[in-house]
Order: sequence, then C-alpha cells, then structure tokens
Amino acid sequence: MRVWDQRPIEIRNLFNPAFCGLVLFRAMVTYEEEDDRGIPFSLVPLILPICLHKQSREILAPSTRSYFLKLVATHPQLLVGFSGRAQDMLPFTFEALGLLHQLGTIQVRPDGRLKASPQGVRKSITGSDETQSIQKVAKYLGKEFARVGDRVTIYATMGVRP
Repeated sequence: MRVWDQRPIEIRNLFNPAFCGLVLFRAMVTYEEEDDRGIPFSLVPLILPICLHKQSREILAPSTRSYFLKLVATHPQLLVGFSGRAQDMLPFTFEALGLLHQLGTIQVRPDGRLKASPQGVRKSITGSDETQSIQKVAKYLGKEFARVGDRVTIYATMGVRP
C-alpha cells in the first residue's frame, strides 16, 4: 500500500480510513448486540467488500428483514467477483482497523475477537444518502453475521476460503 500522499485522490476519497473504520465499527456494534463476546477478527475482512460494493448494497439495503444466507442463495450475483474484491479491500480494512485501535474505539481480545468501545462513535447515522446506506448495510451485516454464528458457514456461503 502506498504512503497516503502518494495515493491517487480518488483512492484517498473512496477508501478513507476514517470512513472505512466507521463502517467496520457499525458492524461491530450490531454484532455485539447479538453476541457480546465481540466479532471474530476473521469476519471483519468481509464487511467492506460487501458494504462498499454498490450492486451488493442495492440488494441488501431494502432487505434488512431477510436472513443473509437466504439473500445470498436467492441473489447469486452477490458472489460475482466477491473474492477478488475481498482481497483488494484487505489493505484498506487493516488500515481502518489500525486507525480504530489507535483511537481506542476497539479492543482486541486474547481470543481473536474485536470489541467496540462504548464511547466509540455517534449512534446516529448521518451523511449523504450513499454513506447512510453503506452504514445501514454494515449494521445489517453485523447483526446477520452474529445470528449465523459460524464463520465457516459465512465464508463458504460467500465462496471464499479464510
């Protein structure tokens, strides 16, 4: 990954570590509402490639009352190119996690789970329509990942290997 000043302006704007961190934080908080142990580290790299991908978001955003596994089964287009997107987004995910950790908004537990700090981020979702949609899908994913409860099932459903 390039130094911040050497990245194209589009990359700096689209994959801003603060915004990516906010998206991850939203998913972590809703995961913890279902499972207070915190989100497993291995699930975090799946969040940004789903939330930031417009076509995936358009499928998931209106379906927040449906089960994630059922949506993936009925909309196989969610899987098209997912593994590549997940791999491409990994450096941005790690950069966002680093920023969240540096700011003290997440804690890394000895069992490999991440916990969001209670004073982390504002609860209200603000911003443009698109950024609000991204954050709402992140909240949905956090809740659904916790409901599934099995990392292997989620990875297999998305067609990737951990």
